[in-house]
Amino acid sequence: MTPKATTFLVTDTTRLDTFLSEQLDVTRNQIVQLIKQHAVTVDGKNTSKPGQKLRVDQEVVITFPEAKVTPAKEIDFDVEILYEDDDLLVINKPSGLTVHPAPSVKDATLVDWLKHKGIRLSTLSGEERHGIVHRLDKGTSGVMVVAKNNEAHEALSAQLQDKSMGRFYLAVITPPLKDDMVMVDKPIGRSGQNRLKMAEVEGAKEAKTLFKHLALSKDEKNELIACKLFTGRTHQIRVHLETFSRHILGDHLYGVKNDKLEQILLQAYVLYFIHPTTKEHCQFAAPLSDAMKAYLDKYFDQEIINEQLPHTNFERHFNISAS
Repeated sequence: MTPKATTFLVTDTTRLDTFLSEQLDVTRNQIVQLIKQHAVTVDGKNTSKPGQKLRVDQEVVITFPEAKVTPAKEIDFDVEILYEDDDLLVINKPSGLTVHPAPSVKDATLVDWLKHKGIRLSTLSGEERHGIVHRLDKGTSGVMVVAKNNEAHEALSAQLQDKSMGRFYLAVITPPLKDDMVMVDKPIGRSGQNRLKMAEVEGAKEAKTLFKHLALSKDEKNELIACKLFTGRTHQIRVHLETFSRHILGDHLYGVKNDKLEQILLQAYVLYFIHPTTKEHCQFAAPLSDAMKAYLDKYFDQEIINEQLPHTNFERHFNISAS
């Protein structure tokens, strides 16, 4: 079988590894591995430098190697399937589950679960990606889509770039927003003080998030909000909240030190995209995580919550069309 090649046109000056990690929505380490396998060319020439500076209008080609077949780790968990057909799988990822296998990940991952289920997957970007179209942090629960063939993977990845695919998140924050809506448009890069964190970094890649009030807690100290991402940077919601001194409850990396919650109250709630085969507009919502539901039940007015949470409301909340 001829290896799959994909071409990208550079539209801004940037590093090669940064450019490709954003185009493919993978980590820079995965891009480095592709470069080491001589799978990347710039203007027709092989490159060995992940940090190579790119110029506008240069052509970058990745020839994806055949997917590696590795045995799945044993699993002791299950994942809720929200929808499945011949092209894709929509799941509700639980908090605490890592998506991709990596040398530093000792526990079983979502990819291991998919292998055990015998679900046929895209091999577009090799074993480490294995059908995964977009990422969720380990601690974040919620809705994800998995491609079951390369054609679906390519179509869905293109929708990430042109914004016809997107997600609405739920989060419980403290203190509440001052306004009904808050737009944050600030660049995000790796923190210079803590390598585990991201931060607002001048000159880094643009990032844009819209936050929307949904409900105040009974004591008015905390707030349930919806979040609309216009870009997909690592830890974007958490970093943008930190830029104006807001934090998600249960966030022990960016949040308040005396926070006793064991799980971050952040969830990918609604996912929308155009089906790669039928071309229909699809929208799926993940049931609230146990931690999110328990907190809302205890500290919020349920009548208000029930009014705000139907997933069909979210386009109306933001006064935008998801298509």
